[in-house]
Amino acid sequence: MKECIVSDKAPPAVGPYSHAVKCGQLVYTSGQIAIDPVSGIMVEKEISAQTGQCLRNVESVLQAAGCSLADVIKATIFLTNMTDFEIVNKIYASFFKGDFPARSVVEVSSLPKGALIEIEAIAHKA
Repeated sequence: MKECIVSDKAPPAVGPYSHAVKCGQLVYTSGQIAIDPVSGIMVEKEISAQTGQCLRNVESVLQAAGCSLADVIKATIFLTNMTDFEIVNKIYASFFKGDFPARSVVEVSSLPKGALIEIEAIAHKA
Protein backbone atom coordinates (compact mmCIF):
# COMPACT_ATOMS: atom_id res chain seq x y z
CA MET A 1 0.00 0.00 0.00
CA LYS A 2 1.28 3.45 -0.95
CA GLU A 3 1.41 6.28 1.61
CA CYS A 4 2.34 9.85 0.66
CA ILE A 5 4.57 11.59 3.20
CA VAL A 6 4.70 15.35 3.78
CA SER A 7 7.02 16.88 6.37
CA ASP A 8 6.23 20.17 8.09
CA LYS A 9 9.96 20.48 8.84
CA ALA A 10 11.07 20.44 5.19
CA PRO A 11 10.46 23.15 2.60
CA PRO A 12 7.18 22.80 0.70
CA ALA A 13 7.34 20.96 -2.61
CA VAL A 14 8.08 23.24 -5.58
CA GLY A 15 5.82 21.15 -7.84
CA PRO A 16 3.07 18.53 -7.86
CA TYR A 17 4.79 15.84 -5.79
CA SER A 18 5.00 14.47 -2.26
CA HIS A 19 8.10 14.80 -0.10
CA ALA A 20 8.23 11.02 -0.06
CA VAL A 21 6.22 7.91 -0.79
CA LYS A 22 6.26 4.96 1.57
CA CYS A 23 5.50 1.56 0.06
CA GLY A 24 5.78 -1.33 2.46
CA GLN A 25 9.13 -1.01 4.23
CA LEU A 26 10.64 1.28 1.57
CA VAL A 27 10.59 5.08 1.60
CA TYR A 28 11.41 6.95 -1.61
CA THR A 29 12.16 10.63 -1.08
CA SER A 30 11.76 13.29 -3.71
CA GLY A 31 14.88 15.28 -4.46
CA GLN A 32 15.59 17.98 -1.90
CA ILE A 33 17.30 21.23 -2.79
CA ALA A 34 18.85 23.70 -0.35
CA ILE A 35 15.80 25.72 0.60
CA ASP A 36 15.70 26.69 4.26
CA PRO A 37 12.34 25.40 5.57
CA VAL A 38 11.93 28.32 7.98
CA SER A 39 12.65 31.22 5.62
CA GLY A 40 11.60 29.48 2.40
CA ILE A 41 14.73 30.91 0.76
CA MET A 42 17.62 29.08 -0.89
CA VAL A 43 20.67 29.08 1.38
CA GLU A 44 23.80 30.87 0.20
CA LYS A 45 25.09 29.98 -3.26
CA GLU A 46 27.99 27.93 -1.94
CA ILE A 47 28.21 24.15 -2.33
CA SER A 48 29.07 23.28 1.28
CA ALA A 49 26.11 25.24 2.68
CA GLN A 50 23.76 23.83 0.06
CA THR A 51 24.92 20.24 0.62
CA GLY A 52 24.30 20.49 4.36
CA GLN A 53 20.84 21.98 3.86
CA CYS A 54 19.89 19.33 1.30
CA LEU A 55 20.85 16.58 3.72
CA ARG A 56 18.97 18.22 6.60
CA ASN A 57 15.90 18.45 4.35
CA VAL A 58 16.22 14.77 3.36
CA GLU A 59 16.58 13.90 7.04
CA SER A 60 13.39 15.83 7.91
CA VAL A 61 11.45 14.02 5.21
CA LEU A 62 12.75 10.65 6.41
CA GLN A 63 11.79 11.48 9.99
CA ALA A 64 8.23 12.25 8.85
CA ALA A 65 8.17 8.74 7.38
CA GLY A 66 9.47 7.17 10.61
CA CYS A 67 13.02 6.70 9.31
CA SER A 68 16.43 8.29 9.70
CA LEU A 69 19.55 8.69 7.62
CA ALA A 70 20.75 5.40 9.16
CA ASP A 71 17.95 3.67 7.20
CA VAL A 72 19.09 5.01 3.80
CA ILE A 73 20.07 2.21 1.42
CA LYS A 74 20.61 4.34 -1.73
CA ALA A 75 21.20 8.03 -2.34
CA THR A 76 21.40 9.96 -5.59
CA ILE A 77 23.14 13.31 -5.80
CA PHE A 78 22.68 15.70 -8.68
CA LEU A 79 25.40 18.36 -9.10
CA THR A 80 25.57 21.25 -11.52
CA ASN A 81 29.37 21.17 -11.30
CA MET A 82 31.29 17.92 -10.81
CA THR A 83 34.30 19.87 -9.52
CA ASP A 84 32.29 20.16 -6.27
CA PHE A 85 32.49 16.36 -5.83
CA GLU A 86 35.21 16.36 -3.12
CA ILE A 87 33.51 19.03 -1.00
CA VAL A 88 30.16 17.23 -1.28
CA ASN A 89 31.80 13.92 -0.29
CA LYS A 90 33.26 15.44 2.88
CA ILE A 91 29.96 16.95 4.02
CA TYR A 92 27.93 13.90 2.96
CA ALA A 93 30.23 11.60 4.98
CA SER A 94 29.67 13.69 8.13
CA PHE A 95 25.91 12.95 8.03
CA PHE A 96 26.26 9.15 7.96
CA LYS A 97 27.62 6.95 10.75
CA GLY A 98 28.95 3.45 10.12
CA ASP A 99 28.15 1.80 6.82
CA PHE A 100 27.42 4.15 3.94
CA PRO A 101 24.46 3.63 1.62
CA ALA A 102 24.93 2.91 -2.07
CA ARG A 103 25.17 6.17 -4.02
CA SER A 104 25.28 7.74 -7.45
CA VAL A 105 26.47 11.24 -8.31
CA VAL A 106 25.39 12.75 -11.61
CA GLU A 107 26.26 16.10 -13.17
CA VAL A 108 23.25 17.94 -14.61
CA SER A 109 22.96 21.15 -16.58
CA SER A 110 20.66 22.88 -14.09
CA LEU A 111 18.41 22.31 -11.08
CA PRO A 112 15.20 23.96 -9.84
CA LYS A 113 15.51 27.48 -8.41
CA GLY A 114 19.18 27.70 -9.43
CA ALA A 115 20.29 25.12 -6.85
CA LEU A 116 23.82 23.74 -7.08
CA ILE A 117 22.84 20.33 -5.68
CA GLU A 118 19.82 18.09 -5.20
CA ILE A 119 19.73 14.89 -3.14
CA GLU A 120 17.19 12.06 -3.06
CA ALA A 121 17.21 8.85 -1.05
CA ILE A 122 15.65 5.45 -0.68
CA ALA A 123 15.35 4.14 2.86
CA HIS A 124 14.34 0.78 4.31
CA LYS A 125 12.50 0.74 7.62
CA ALA A 126 12.57 -2.73 9.17
